[in-house]
Amino acid sequence: MRLSTSNLKNNIASLHTIYNSYFSGNPFEYFFADENFNRQYVTEAQYGHLFTVASIWAIFIACLGLFGLTTYTIESRKKEIGIRKVMGASIYNITELLSKDFLRLVLIAIVIASPIAWLIMNSWLKDFAYRIHISAWVFILAAAAALLIAFFTVSFQAIKAALANPVKSLRTE
Repeated sequence: MRLSTSNLKNNIASLHTIYNSYFSGNPFEYFFADENFNRQYVTEAQYGHLFTVASIWAIFIACLGLFGLTTYTIESRKKEIGIRKVMGASIYNITELLSKDFLRLVLIAIVIASPIAWLIMNSWLKDFAYRIHISAWVFILAAAAALLIAFFTVSFQAIKAALANPVKSLRTE
């Protein structure tokens, strides 16, 4: 039944009176269509919030792991970095040397994960009446964000190693 929202409480009260005159033994129950429609998608909203929080934590933990791996790699290659600096390598060259291996691994992970994510998202979205198709720009944007996060995580340590005094790393030789 469609009601005017200008005087909703009085309209519902009059409907209650009319209902009780015909069906006095039955309880008067009603709902609004927009509230009922919104209730249908509460679980999807909860999933969205849960996936957002889980994604943020996963990215944070991955950045910590990448940061640790970068620190270990730089520490094990400290003498090589020192020799390269003495031989005239620039900060850019050393940062590129240390970053390209990690960025290559991130690219491989993107190539593996993108088709899997596309299949999972398509199978989830096919259950909706009004579904959308996932565009390629979503994966391109996610790949760019992953590469950017990895680059900043790795380059922080790489620049720090490139700016270090090469004499300290070569002193033990």
